[in-house]
Amino acid sequence: MVDLFDTKLAKDLSVNAPLADRMRPQNFDEFVGQDEIIGPGTILRKAVENDELFSIIFWGPPGSGKTTLAAIIANITKSEFIKLSGVDSGKDDLRRVITRAQDNRKLYGRRTILFIDEIHRWNKAQQDALLPYVEQGMVTLIGATTENPSFEVISPLLSRGRVIVLKRLEPEHLQTIVNRALKDPERGYGKTKIEVAEKAMRLLTTVANGDARTALNALEISVKATKLDRAGVRIITLPTAAESLQHRALLYDKEGEEHYNIISAFIKSIRGSSPDAALYYLGRMLEAGEDPLFIARRMVIFASEDVGMADHQALPLAVACMQAVDLIGLPECQINLSHVAVYLATAPKSNATYVAYNKALEDVRETLNEPVPFNLRNAPTDLMKELGYGKGYKYSHNYKPGSREGEQQYLPDRLKGKKYYRPAAEKKS
Repeated sequence: MVDLFDTKLAKDLSVNAPLADRMRPQNFDEFVGQDEIIGPGTILRKAVENDELFSIIFWGPPGSGKTTLAAIIANITKSEFIKLSGVDSGKDDLRRVITRAQDNRKLYGRRTILFIDEIHRWNKAQQDALLPYVEQGMVTLIGATTENPSFEVISPLLSRGRVIVLKRLEPEHLQTIVNRALKDPERGYGKTKIEVAEKAMRLLTTVANGDARTALNALEISVKATKLDRAGVRIITLPTAAESLQHRALLYDKEGEEHYNIISAFIKSIRGSSPDAALYYLGRMLEAGEDPLFIARRMVIFASEDVGMADHQALPLAVACMQAVDLIGLPECQINLSHVAVYLATAPKSNATYVAYNKALEDVRETLNEPVPFNLRNAPTDLMKELGYGKGYKYSHNYKPGSREGEQQYLPDRLKGKKYYRPAAEKKS
């Protein structure tokens, strides 16, 4: 029996759902962007339309269409489509899905597609529990993640399917999505007279950072915050659009891949003597909430590793910056960080000491406990002196620098004459 109250509730939720949910594409033709993945004739599209889907992991930034593609597959496929959230589901939920999938296969000869949103939230044990059923074909897996699957999804699961990378949507894609929402009379604002100023539209489609959900949420907030003018039109202005986007978050996870990508770009920009790029990536990190001390520590390392002997002021300046950051904190310490980032980027470069140490370390690990030459050994007792400890040592201050008379053996016998440090020509900025 149909529950009229449940039906009314479902209808009410559908009508009053957020704009981004109401405008979610229902089929491939409505989907905007990712043409190289789901365009006509692509492997994924043909597999879905033929109801012969293989296990896949959708990997892409927020708002690029991962969940939407899963929903489209659910609409098209003849398989049963079951959705779990990686955030609040676990092994008990998986067991219920497998029981359902077994019934589907035995009783109806029907396949089951299991969609796990934010699959990176499932730990290794949970993913291990899923693996046998994917291997058997009991379920076809669709996973969605914003994190690099190489780090977050176990290798056996990755090898049983295919990772499909979704790109961040371009501003022109977002403009198409926003315009569709403005014109759609059923799911969007097609029954309302709304005009979006040119600069406001440009802001909505660029500052959203490729996230369709962010752009539509900002549009919805702007519409709700704008009164009708005398002509009965809501005109979305630039200030209104800007205010609706003020709480946007940069794509940056301090525990994930983007954290490492951006700090890598920052260091490599300094190494390549590009102060402009260094400042840009510094700003990206700070605006996203990165710990400024983490950045300062990396610059201290860089000062010795990449500037080294070419500029003796680099290391003390980087250390002073770290101390200043610790004492002052944000937001003022941004000035200290930018000061030293530019200094290091424009300083001459030499990694000669870094290379030399690594070469010496190779010999340390290969030769292990080589005997120290007797002339360098400490001789605090008479017995040690009788054994030759310290015998023949030349006190360096008694000889002119570089003179042959002051020469003596410093390295162990097996490494005698070995050269590690070779001053390199400085790289000028």
